[in-house]
Amino acid sequence: MIERTLDIELVRHALRRSPVVALLGPRQCGKTTLARQFVAPDSLNYFDLEDPAGLARLDEPDTALRSLKKLVVVDEVQRRPELFPVLRVLADRRPLPVRFLILGSVSPDLLRQSSESLAGRLETLSLEGFRLADLGSFAQERHWLRGGFPRAYTPRLEIDSLSWRRQFLQTFIERDLPQLGIRIPAVAVRRFWNMLAHYHGQTWNAAELARALSVNESTVRHYLDLLTGVFMVRQLQPWHENLGKRQVKAPKVYVRDSGLLHTLLGIANRRDLEYHPKVGASWEGYAVEEILKALQPDEAFYWATYNRAELDLLLFKKGRRIGVECKRTDAPTLTPSMRIAMSDLKLDHLYVAYPGTKAYKLARNVEVVPLPKLIGAG
Repeated sequence: MIERTLDIELVRHALRRSPVVALLGPRQCGKTTLARQFVAPDSLNYFDLEDPAGLARLDEPDTALRSLKKLVVVDEVQRRPELFPVLRVLADRRPLPVRFLILGSVSPDLLRQSSESLAGRLETLSLEGFRLADLGSFAQERHWLRGGFPRAYTPRLEIDSLSWRRQFLQTFIERDLPQLGIRIPAVAVRRFWNMLAHYHGQTWNAAELARALSVNESTVRHYLDLLTGVFMVRQLQPWHENLGKRQVKAPKVYVRDSGLLHTLLGIANRRDLEYHPKVGASWEGYAVEEILKALQPDEAFYWATYNRAELDLLLFKKGRRIGVECKRTDAPTLTPSMRIAMSDLKLDHLYVAYPGTKAYKLARNVEVVPLPKLIGAG
């Protein structure tokens, strides 16, 4: 088993600080496996809300939870939003006899309405499958092709990984979304997701997608927000400020897991990937995800003008402005767009992430860095 030492430590520290910790991420990303390293699944302190027995035990939640001590795990908490007021009462006891680790498969935005009663008591952490930083630089090619879901990354044979990803997509659309209360025809979701894969790394164009699907723009916007809320899609928002230039103000869209992206695009193996017209966009999205997961910026945007100056990532971290360009080339060079971004955005540093092995400088405060080195994967 691949050890997720960093995630275990993050959860442990959060539980010391907060009475309730929410571990959120897509289904099958490893949340349950991680939680079971803190509480055994056969313990009275473990509630799996996908198990009818677990649901039945919480028919009277105050009675079931009040007498428990130490750490309690509640898995798939979004299935019982009425638990949050009970958790607030239990988390306010002094001295505090118990802490709660709750697991969910929806984003903080979708969970927020239910969890408002836990304001000041709840700390949120995200988990998104294996990171390259978990695996090491040697795993970069396999990780990019297969993605970070544990059961997609670990099979010995490529066909087994592909089969799991295909089954995951089908099950997610046909079973998991309805269980979250989302009532959209599976065929419509699959068509939209397939089309979105072909827009991966591009700015959002609701009108174009709406025409292709023969629906209105508000419908495709709803589909986009839905897939964003369940961690399948990232909407990277644009940065704009008063520069005297026309700047792009629509978000960029990415399928967050590269393995799922490749499955949606019909990419079965490394050869298919190398010859696919979306190979550059795929690597850009992969690099963006790994950088955001590893660097944990305070805020993250992309930047683009209608004069075609652009920056893949503008990161704000501890008061500094850091730019990142993601280039799938053997030897990136300094471009006019990089010079404009450095000047207009007043960047403290600009990194050019690429899949090579050597780091070198392009100009003052502009540096080419292998992706694994930039994210601390060796």
